[in-house]
Amino acid sequence: MSDQPAPTGTARQQLDPAAADAVRARAARARADVDRYAAVLEDIAANGLPSVEDCTPWEELREAQLARLAAQRPAVA
Repeated sequence: MSDQPAPTGTARQQLDPAAADAVRARAARARADVDRYAAVLEDIAANGLPSVEDCTPWEELREAQLARLAAQRPAVA
């Protein structure tokens, strides 16, 4: 994506109100995700890395995420 505005003089297709609301909601979720990530990085910068004992192994995180995704997926008959 580009941070530059669309060139002037070109016609832009307007979104219907529901689609515009959906795009705004997605932008808000993305902004919240970035804010959480930035907070983690700021904490690391201020306090250093957490100890290994306080961390969750990535394999456990992966398995938990896969279980969440499988629970969302409709069962196949």
